Amino acid sequence: MTRLIISLLLLFAFVLPSAAQTYPSRSIRFIVPFAAGGGTDLIARSLAQKLAETLGQTVVVENRSGANAAIGTELAAKSQPDGYTIMIATPTFTVNPSMMPKLPYDAIRDFAPISLVATSPHLLGVHLSLPAKSVKELVALARAKPEQLTFSSGATGGSSHLSTELFGSVAGIKMVNVPYRGTGQSVLAIVTGEVSLGFNDVMTNLPHIKTGRLRGLAVTSLERSTAVPDLPTIAESGYPGFQSGVWYGVVVRSGTPPQVIARLNTELVKIARSPDFVQRLNAQGAEIVASTPEYFGEFIRTEMVRWAKIIKEARIVSK
Repeated sequence: MTRLIISLLLLFAFVLPSAAQTYPSRSIRFIVPFAAGGGTDLIARSLAQKLAETLGQTVVVENRSGANAAIGTELAAKSQPDGYTIMIATPTFTVNPSMMPKLPYDAIRDFAPISLVATSPHLLGVHLSLPAKSVKELVALARAKPEQLTFSSGATGGSSHLSTELFGSVAGIKMVNVPYRGTGQSVLAIVTGEVSLGFNDVMTNLPHIKTGRLRGLAVTSLERSTAVPDLPTIAESGYPGFQSGVWYGVVVRSGTPPQVIARLNTELVKIARSPDFVQRLNAQGAEIVASTPEYFGEFIRTEMVRWAKIIKEARIVSK
């Protein structure tokens, strides 16, 4: 029995660190818990391409959408803690625990943060037929037609849904949420007129604004977006201090060796701060953060507390 214990100790002392030092020695799976085509998917694919170049191994993007990102997140939570499965995390990562008490994973216990890569404000876009050319006009219209205006969201309880609920709360209006499977479908629903409006990330809205198929009214950052500098912020449109948006970070299964987490953090920060990556994301309305694992971990905990209050007040329950 004593020999068995000694053998196990030697395994953890020598074999596992050795495996971490040779990381990566095979392809890496990059889980995106959303459908293809949205802002999250676009950023994940950009990161995957760069990671493959710097790590010298194939990085395969795997879209596993559904249940407000819970399906893909559960898959990542049950992966081996070896760094060969990583996941892009967004605000749903921090709001699901408040909406889904029976989640098959624990966002804090089952994951280790690697880096908060970037943040992006939402853009308030409306269908061209809507007779509102400003935030003020939209609020007046919504007050005249309570619960008649519909808004799209990437999912019930997703960042776009919560941003709209937050706006409705401060503006004193009530609109009806129509959830879709991902941001791409959410924005398309506004463009085609299935819904009246929506708060979605800048990069997914941008192509439709440029072609004139969507009218942008404002962005949700405190300062104007460099991608759409002509659009005012919600804050300067009569609601001082209003701020919301989406963020993009990378997490891995908890228990992953510290050396592997450090390696992934180093490479992700290097990628995020590279001139071409910065230029690409800035043009799409995103801002680079490129944080340490410790900063990202604290950010996640703070976001959980922040949105739990909004979810409770709006009585949002995931379906």
